[in-house]
Amino acid sequence: MKIKLYTILFLVTALFSACDLELKPESELTYNGFWESEEAVRAAHTGIYASYRNYTFTQWQMGEVRSDVWGGNTFANSPNDIDLIANNISSTLVFFSNWSNFYGLLHYVNDFIKNAPSVEFDDEAEKNHMLGQVYGIRAQIYYTMLKAWGDVPINTEPLLEVNLEELKKPRSPKEEVMQQVKADIAKSLEYFGNDNSLWNERSVYWSKAATLALKGDAYLWSGNVLGGGTADFTEAKEALSQIAGFNLVKYSELWGQNNEENNEFIFSIDYQQDQAGNFYGNLFTTRQNDVAGLYDDKANPMSEFVVNGLSRYGASDKTLLLLDDTLDQRRNTFIRFYSDSALHIPYQANDPNYQGAVLNKFLGIIGEDGSRLSFNNVPLYRYADVLLLLAEAKNNLNEDPSAEINAVRARAYGENFAGNEFTNGSKEQNTKAILDERYKEFVGEGKRWWDLVRAGGSYVFDEVESLDASEAYKIYYSISESMLANDSELTQTEGY
Repeated sequence: MKIKLYTILFLVTALFSACDLELKPESELTYNGFWESEEAVRAAHTGIYASYRNYTFTQWQMGEVRSDVWGGNTFANSPNDIDLIANNISSTLVFFSNWSNFYGLLHYVNDFIKNAPSVEFDDEAEKNHMLGQVYGIRAQIYYTMLKAWGDVPINTEPLLEVNLEELKKPRSPKEEVMQQVKADIAKSLEYFGNDNSLWNERSVYWSKAATLALKGDAYLWSGNVLGGGTADFTEAKEALSQIAGFNLVKYSELWGQNNEENNEFIFSIDYQQDQAGNFYGNLFTTRQNDVAGLYDDKANPMSEFVVNGLSRYGASDKTLLLLDDTLDQRRNTFIRFYSDSALHIPYQANDPNYQGAVLNKFLGIIGEDGSRLSFNNVPLYRYADVLLLLAEAKNNLNEDPSAEINAVRARAYGENFAGNEFTNGSKEQNTKAILDERYKEFVGEGKRWWDLVRAGGSYVFDEVESLDASEAYKIYYSISESMLANDSELTQTEGY
């Protein structure tokens, strides 16, 4: 039995390692006879998560880099994504080409959805839970693609044979893509039914709560960006209000490998030593020799501070100024480094002694070999997100969002909360307050760009200096000339 299981797992792993599906033979797309047992379904289920994890950095880039969070000092390192930060996007300067290979992932998701229902299980409730998970994941993938490109081809069938002509599909209008997202969300909730449990009691698997969080998120986007209005805002509020069993934890118990099973994370990406590490250590820290001789903003020498990565994304002055309230525990999101031993609180923009900042939120532990390890789980949805999305929904319905905003603020300020309460204002004032609260709360979690666009109106143009309202078409990415040349059904994103 173990040999058979390992064989299935090997086949699934081999299948999921393929990034380019264009010319793969049928035997590599869907293994003949694979979908014959509960054992195979469980192996495919595991494989989907292994593959989904490979897209975490892409989703982070899409959700944050183009915003106002980054673009600051990176010690002595060369920064990444300069053009993306500057929103320098065109028909010839294309990011995330070939749909960022999301359709490769979707093949396996579609294959699961098509074949798993017909497999007999000893406990049908477990199969239903897995199907609820996978429908939720497909909804999240298409939601990400909708936010990134607007119009995208919709394919809900596995690729069972290689016929290049049949693979060609036009881009479906963004409204139809959103309908697909909503349909998958509904199907996910149908399969979950009344089952609010976490698979294997861990937040690294999709759950009913994750689908409800996604529903709130997607319906807010649909309401503001696609014009769905009150009906969508009401659906979002109802979905987010149903999420139970999670809560805000103490800030000191929120981050770090020892805290990743906290009761705030609703769905997180699993990283483990000897499997895969997250991308933060390699991109948001720096080299040991970069910090030798430097000091933190409290004038403490940092020569013994252990880092062994690179600094490719530097926090912007705007970010560091927003996070400069010493009473707010979220100031600890970054460790700021200076070349002199003076006190540097408050933060001053353009300080010549400032060298860079290390993202503290996902700073890993020090291993037995003395190096910094990066195996922290990375949340896609956590309960603070639910509260602030609910605040967003209420505000869009002209209701008071104070309770939800103040819950997040109270956790951040702790014993210093008195005097830092949010007071309900106009709809526009509330929107700005919610955006600022989400900015402070979710730095580094791949949300800020999406938040600004989802808010509607001119917020994204008001907040992101590198994007002008006259370039509104740049909200969505261009596609490459090679994609257009290889597929006569495709058209360029409007405006490029």
